[in-house]
Amino acid sequence: MTKGRLEAFSDGVLAIIITIMVLGLQIPHGDTFADLKPLLFKFLSYIFSFIYVGIYWNNHHHLFQAVNHVNGKVLWANLHLLFWLSILPFATAWMGENNFTKNPVALYGFILLMCALAFNILQKICLDLEGKDSAIAHALKSTLKEKLSAGIYISGIVLSFFYPLISVIFYYTVALLWIIPDVRIEKTLK
Repeated sequence: MTKGRLEAFSDGVLAIIITIMVLGLQIPHGDTFADLKPLLFKFLSYIFSFIYVGIYWNNHHHLFQAVNHVNGKVLWANLHLLFWLSILPFATAWMGENNFTKNPVALYGFILLMCALAFNILQKICLDLEGKDSAIAHALKSTLKEKLSAGIYISGIVLSFFYPLISVIFYYTVALLWIIPDVRIEKTLK
């Protein structure tokens, strides 16, 4: 099976996820900038989640540049990732609607953690399929960034029950780690 169909399907699902998130932003009933104030947390949630979906789209693209083949395991691992990403609009809306309170922030962090784990599973399955001497194997020798990200997510989830706004800062610290597409793969492919 070619990877093109998987990439096209994934691109479509990610586009729908972003569309669902933006449709969750309600238009205010007034025409002043003050009427936008109640939407601040919703808009911030949208921005944060848009950035995360963009990070996954970028890194998914880079991953599949290094992959030559896909099989059933890769397809299921990809669907697993898309499942967790598809729940992100719900958590985004709940967190924004409730002004970053503890339970919505904890759920948001849990979903971010699950997205990260799902992406790591996808990478591992692709690596196993491509082999130990493949470009992807050389690119992904170090998993420090992945382990650090998971640790920060877990810390943020625990912290969310006491200091939810600090947890949000933790979650976006991880985003800053990944905002630039995974250069390990880019360097290996050059």
